[in-house]
Amino acid sequence: MNSFWKKIIINTVLKNNNSPKKYYSKFALAKAHRILLITINRHIKDVFLILIGVFSASFGFKGFLLTNKFIDGGATGISLLISALSDIPLYILIIFVNIPFILLAINVMGKQFAIKTSLSITALAIVLATFNFPNVTNDNLLVAVFGGFFLGAGIGFAIRGGAVIDGTEVLAIYLSRKFGVTIGDIIIIINIFIFSAAAYFLGIEKALYSMITYLAASKTLDFIVEGIEEYIGVTIVSAHCDELRVMITNKLGRGITVYNGKRGYGKRGESSDVDIIYTVITRLELNKLNTEIEKIDPVAFVVMNSVKDIKGGMIKKRPLSK
Repeated sequence: MNSFWKKIIINTVLKNNNSPKKYYSKFALAKAHRILLITINRHIKDVFLILIGVFSASFGFKGFLLTNKFIDGGATGISLLISALSDIPLYILIIFVNIPFILLAINVMGKQFAIKTSLSITALAIVLATFNFPNVTNDNLLVAVFGGFFLGAGIGFAIRGGAVIDGTEVLAIYLSRKFGVTIGDIIIIINIFIFSAAAYFLGIEKALYSMITYLAASKTLDFIVEGIEEYIGVTIVSAHCDELRVMITNKLGRGITVYNGKRGYGKRGESSDVDIIYTVITRLELNKLNTEIEKIDPVAFVVMNSVKDIKGGMIKKRPLSK
């Protein structure tokens, strides 16, 4: 390991761990080196997924929805509706409509998520302003279905990259924790107002086709993120239980349950005691959790299950440590 790379590791990974040491063992440097590589690879993957999402959503906007004055749900639907009723360009509306959700995301999801989301939305606005996409079709049904497909795919890829390009879900998560209702119910209520406004200003037919757009986008989004529901139950079996416990509580601000179990292995079914961690997170936190687990224990056994809804202490996320 050359001195330049060693200096980078010390000033990034080891410095972020608040280590007071001036001398580090080869093991500590090797572990920090692996963590740095994981972090770099994850960021490259996230940028790639977000860019795919940005271009897919842009194609859905300019290739289908904008020219036919169709809208979607959420913040994108609000932007499309205002754009259809005024001369304000969509790329400007995308930024300004999402600003309140980005500010809310700082408290709900953390600064890192808010920064990635703001950069993703800015990238979407830049692509909408600078790239020209052909108007594919004027057939209303095709516009509704495929416009929703490309928009939903864009939102889904952005979520897999650890960000969102539609801030409505951040608001839904915040309200679900505050009032104890499901995220799905909140999103439905928000979209009822949006499509009611579309029916009034654009006409019943446009509003009905826009609802098809929303359904197509929702189903595509669910497919892209592999059918993940609002909440994910995560079970982790690892020899590094204590480190994982501290990471989940401190970095994710999530409560956990640790219970004792036995791990079976070998031809004769030999067993040994092991601690098992169970926690519940939102799908927006899944990307970060996977990265942090890989840093601590790449061979950890992780099982994830969709959770329809939760009630109680898990809803109110504990403030993250500074």
